[in-house]
Amino acid sequence: MTSVGSALPGSFTGPLAWARKNLFSTWYNTLFTVVFAVIGLVAVLAVILWFTGADFEILRRNLALFMVGPYPRAQLWRVVVAVLAMAGGVGVGAGIVGSRARQKARSAGLVVPAAPVLATVRRVWPLLLAVGIVLALTTTITPTLVVVGTGILFGVGYAAGRFLPVSIGVWRWLAVAAVVAVGYLYLSVVPWNQWGGLLTNLFVTVLGIAMAFPFGLILALGRRSSFPAFRMLSVGYIELIRGVPLITLLLLGIFVIGFFLPEGLRPEPLTRVLIAIVAFESAYIAEVVRGGLQSVPRGQSEGGQAVGLSPWRVTEKIVLPQALRNSIPAMVGQFISLFKDTTLLTIVGIPELLSASGAANTQPDFLGQELYRVTLPFVAALFWAGSYMMSRESRRLERKLGVGER
Repeated sequence: MTSVGSALPGSFTGPLAWARKNLFSTWYNTLFTVVFAVIGLVAVLAVILWFTGADFEILRRNLALFMVGPYPRAQLWRVVVAVLAMAGGVGVGAGIVGSRARQKARSAGLVVPAAPVLATVRRVWPLLLAVGIVLALTTTITPTLVVVGTGILFGVGYAAGRFLPVSIGVWRWLAVAAVVAVGYLYLSVVPWNQWGGLLTNLFVTVLGIAMAFPFGLILALGRRSSFPAFRMLSVGYIELIRGVPLITLLLLGIFVIGFFLPEGLRPEPLTRVLIAIVAFESAYIAEVVRGGLQSVPRGQSEGGQAVGLSPWRVTEKIVLPQALRNSIPAMVGQFISLFKDTTLLTIVGIPELLSASGAANTQPDFLGQELYRVTLPFVAALFWAGSYMMSRESRRLERKLGVGER
């Protein structure tokens, strides 16, 4: 007889059972598994052959061009200081958030785990991979020292954030203000028209998100407003902007904005591009937020009014938090789209990461070598790392807030 709990003859357990159930359950599942396994094996072998036979000299000699573009090399220490300040500020914010989460867990009687170092590494492994690729291409020890210093300052900031009074939320905003102040102080000394590379992509993405979100929130609330003028203006703006491609707005920003301003007040090209991006993104964010607002049951606002809250308080305290929580997936998708859309800046003459690839390929030492097969995968890897990081953090935030659960 077979003992209770033992496997029957001819049965599978563990990974074999999973594979038989999910990959080889029927003849067509088996066929698809074999076909895609062969395709995957061929793709892996192709990548390995490309990697072993590729010449990365163009990346080593132009790494600064890819990272910061034409930024003056004598002023690169300003970029280093800004990165270190950002690491410390982000560390302080992460420490405050972690300390607050531990305090809530203790008050709820839950077991508070130790610092999740491995979990953090699993969360940021795309970023670590991108940093590792960049460090592997460096020819000096300076970038490695900068990365080590960034990690140390993040750790110091995290430790400091854990011991700050979590009941005083102003610490978080002070950390953010310090990062912005230091970054602006040390980076903006060099004019924006001398920026480029990945620095421009990240700067436009972060500043575009930060400036477009409040405008999009106002437009979403305006579209649902009971005031006809405010509602009509919001609807007209959203539908007009969403019907125009981003590249068209970028061209209008570069060539048209200057016509409406006197000679001394005409902004730099990067400022004009930012105006166009904020105008474009705010319309899309408004629609994302509006979808979140519509997902909140009407009974929520009615309950708030029943306890005596004003319409503004109902929106601020009850409706809007739930709407933003429900719109996290679409919102992060829009942010990822903006990060990738920054490559359109090369069309209007703004030096960024993709244009740095083209500039490197046209250098006399590399003409005729088809090195775009090296530079373009490098650019794609950096964009993939940033996009995948945002996607993973979005999923983690969804799980934490219980998006899609009842």
